[in-house]
Amino acid sequence: MKKIYAYNHQPIHFNFEQTIERFYVEEIPLYAFADKGSYLILKIKKTDMSTFKLITVLAKATRLDQRDIGYAGLKDKNATTIQYISIPRQYEEEAIKNLTTEKIEILDKHYSKFPIKVGQLKGNRFAIILREVTPEANEAIRHAAATMQEHGIPNYFGYQRFGEDSQSYQQGQEIAHSGKRLKGAKEKLLVSAYQSHLFNNWLSHRVEISKTIEKNSLTKATELLQYPTDLVKVLADQPHFFKLFLGDIMQAYPYGKSYFLHDFATASQNFNTKKASPTGLLCGTKVERAESDARYLEARFDDEELSSLKGDRRYAWIYPENLAFSYNETQKELRIQFYLPKGAYATTFLEEIGKHSLKPENKT
Repeated sequence: MKKIYAYNHQPIHFNFEQTIERFYVEEIPLYAFADKGSYLILKIKKTDMSTFKLITVLAKATRLDQRDIGYAGLKDKNATTIQYISIPRQYEEEAIKNLTTEKIEILDKHYSKFPIKVGQLKGNRFAIILREVTPEANEAIRHAAATMQEHGIPNYFGYQRFGEDSQSYQQGQEIAHSGKRLKGAKEKLLVSAYQSHLFNNWLSHRVEISKTIEKNSLTKATELLQYPTDLVKVLADQPHFFKLFLGDIMQAYPYGKSYFLHDFATASQNFNTKKASPTGLLCGTKVERAESDARYLEARFDDEELSSLKGDRRYAWIYPENLAFSYNETQKELRIQFYLPKGAYATTFLEEIGKHSLKPENKT
């Protein structure tokens, strides 16, 4: 896909590499654990290990079935990560005794009446070290990041979602259209990559529309978009960069109930004050589609034949929080810390700052 960046500053050079020494992420639980109940909650620090590998190791250590091990989100292998895992409490002794390795450290434990489920977290706290950062780039990064903390960023799925060759969504599309029942986690991931690909293309299109309105006069934008003048005027009058359309599905931010946009004034005010954000479609079963003008824009990025996975809505626009910086001018290293809501990618934020892709080159 052709990714459209929302902001207009010049590209900023920095060196990014996702390694265990330079990329840190910590899950923030959705709620405090009760410290009583039939499930053990382990706070685990791991390095050079994916969540799936951690679950495999834990299953072997406890002789549990992998499906009995709960987790809130997938964490990358090439990072130092802290996440929460749940298992039945009766397996506590085996887990504590057999789990700790060079790559795994149990930091804390709690108990809960319920297992952890996928998506059951507020968000993630990141700390990332950028290199080759000149003093000028340091200032530019800080300024861009502060602007994005105030005004938000498009919530693209990161390149990690689409495999080393960025083409895993194509396999997912084939599997989704095969009519067969999905087999295992790998096939589910491939089909979800296809869902994510469609979402990213929809979001890029909506950002492009917004940029066209922002950069041009009413007359020129009307000509370029081939929209009615009255519609372009309604869009241009909205205070937020990302333009809302009639029938968009809004959702209270950073979590809460969804509703259809029927009243521009109220929805636009809620969006501009960070009380709500528009959502995009992750096509599949049991999911609401947008209506009216928003549905017209959404439909070309939908696949109504996709029935092998449950659909969902995803925030189109999110807000980084809790920015902090530490700069070493001698080493030309900048440590940037920030928080993102669940499902958001740190690399998406950094790419919006730098205005360039961070995906490693495929050396094969």
